[in-house]
Amino acid sequence: MEEVIAAYKESYDLPENALLLTFDDGYIDHYLYVMPALKEYGMQGSFFVPGKIIEERTLLDVNKIHFILASSNIQVLLRDLFKKLDYYRGREFYFPSNEELFAEYAVANRFDCKEVVFFKRILQVVLPERLRSKIASEMFEEHVGIREEIFARELYLNYDQMKYMKKKGMYFGIHGYDHYWMNMLSLDELKQDITRALICMDELVDSNCWVINYPYGSYNDDVIDCVKSMGSILGVTTDLGIVDLNTCHPFKLPRLDTNDFPPKSNTYLKFRYY
Repeated sequence: MEEVIAAYKESYDLPENALLLTFDDGYIDHYLYVMPALKEYGMQGSFFVPGKIIEERTLLDVNKIHFILASSNIQVLLRDLFKKLDYYRGREFYFPSNEELFAEYAVANRFDCKEVVFFKRILQVVLPERLRSKIASEMFEEHVGIREEIFARELYLNYDQMKYMKKKGMYFGIHGYDHYWMNMLSLDELKQDITRALICMDELVDSNCWVINYPYGSYNDDVIDCVKSMGSILGVTTDLGIVDLNTCHPFKLPRLDTNDFPPKSNTYLKFRYY
């Protein structure tokens, strides 16, 4: 990552067919399996960890949703979700009917069918934060059945492991604190989220020159202006593509996902240039 930063700041020449490997969300697998494999091949990984999992050792809603989806059929989960929406609608929380919500947010993407996208969107960003977190916790308890604090302890990196990875040459950037959709936050909320993340990552990240990896790929011009003003030097997105240093905006760097390679797909072939 330091070479990519130098390429943007100092006209540093990257090697031909340069490869940057990024790993999101701070999973324990990154310490147990990814880092040893990278070291074996003499490679660096860039890791982006939400501050909350370090500071509070709590299970993020994004991961509650992942494991709920892995635990049962999507039709069963949708039925349960609709029941909960019906129960909470009008009880302090006000939001459209199930039919209206589904019509607006059930749109398939390159990763998921429309039903899964709908389920994720409702519990990630559409509902008020307190309600979506409450429903996610309820459904995690009902469908996964493991205490969240135990699950979090086994799922995520801890700070000592991250410091060891840093010592071994791995790079760490910022992935927010709460893993919010950043483009949905007010400016004050965004600044608070980034500030808390920087405090958590103080020993791992240079607060005057850091890389942002937008949670869910959620960014806009206001987000970019904010992170730049707080010391960020580059921004990593979930936009599909390969970085061209001559044309890519430094805060809109695209990536290829693991799902863009076999056995999941051959999407990567669209971007071959060698």
